[in-house]
Amino acid sequence: MPALTKQMGDDMQLRGLAARTQQSYLAAVEGLAKHYGRTFDALADVTDDELRRFFLHLITARRSSRSTVTVYRAGIRFLFETTLGRTVPVLDLVRPAPRYRLPVVLSTEEVRQVLALVRHERARMCLTVIYSCGLRLSEGIGLAVSDIDSQRMMVRIRHAKGNRDRYVPLPERTLGLLRTYWRAARPATWLFPSREGTEPLGSTSLQKTFSAVVRDSGLQKHASIHTLRHSYATHLLERGVSLRVIQDVLGHQSPQTTAIYTHITPQITGRLHATLNVLMASL
Repeated sequence: MPALTKQMGDDMQLRGLAARTQQSYLAAVEGLAKHYGRTFDALADVTDDELRRFFLHLITARRSSRSTVTVYRAGIRFLFETTLGRTVPVLDLVRPAPRYRLPVVLSTEEVRQVLALVRHERARMCLTVIYSCGLRLSEGIGLAVSDIDSQRMMVRIRHAKGNRDRYVPLPERTLGLLRTYWRAARPATWLFPSREGTEPLGSTSLQKTFSAVVRDSGLQKHASIHTLRHSYATHLLERGVSLRVIQDVLGHQSPQTTAIYTHITPQITGRLHATLNVLMASL
């Protein structure tokens, strides 16, 4: 391993960064190296002007998303300011404008329709748990058999985003389906193991499966596996669950992140109209 790569990796370990964050930071720095045709170790000599032009390229030529640019900035900043001890003022200028997009949401009927099309039992069960527990993709495929607490009707999410553990409610229907799945598949360690059984089900494989069934369903929505999490949160909100509770279940650190689910849906619109009609009745 190149010396600078190892040094940055060690620094990230010492800083206690999550494994996925470390991977993202290294990928960002490797992207910078590839852009200028250099090795990782040769990046210590990159000038401020070269960094400026690189980020202009990301924003104007590649039209990278705000989240992508933010990860590049964080990874490159870590390399220069933490590992190399060099101040890079140009990174303070990199502030891509935020874009507020409403999340794609499936109705409960659309969720049932999509999940029913998944033929492979392990993939269908994994996607069912992701929806019914409001999980991220990595959280769903990373579940161990021991994470299912049937006595307390809870699921333990280990090493979630921000390296935080949390518990989420386990619906009775989901527990019943999991028991049927377990009796047939007999998973030992990982709840949804890969074909070899030595590691969790691959995220790419599950994403391809989900994309295929969405396409086969005829839905005219650009849905991904993360759409199941958006749908879960929206369905809870529509049924009167408070944003504060939804924030805890989803594992959001900021209430502003959860606030995206206050978008207008038919159910919320109906209650809003009823309330407005009462308020305005005496005018």
